[in-house]
Amino acid sequence: MDLGYTRGLMARILAIIGFLCGAIGLLAGLQDRILKLAPWGWFTGGMLLLLIALYLMFDGAIAYMKFRVLVVDKTTEFR
Repeated sequence: MDLGYTRGLMARILAIIGFLCGAIGLLAGLQDRILKLAPWGWFTGGMLLLLIALYLMFDGAIAYMKFRVLVVDKTTEFR
């Protein structure tokens, strides 16, 4: 398994959860429903999860690029 793959997978899962939380907050706010966390709590929590997912996605992409430069380039030199 590549180094950046697990971070990318975690970022995708967090992005889906964050989108769902934000959508719940938005729909609850539009319908004036009272939820346990209030609509702004759901929306803020969803945005926070999306920001963390974005950070993990970029971090995973950078780790994958470094992995390819260090491992693949060294193996091709000896051929």
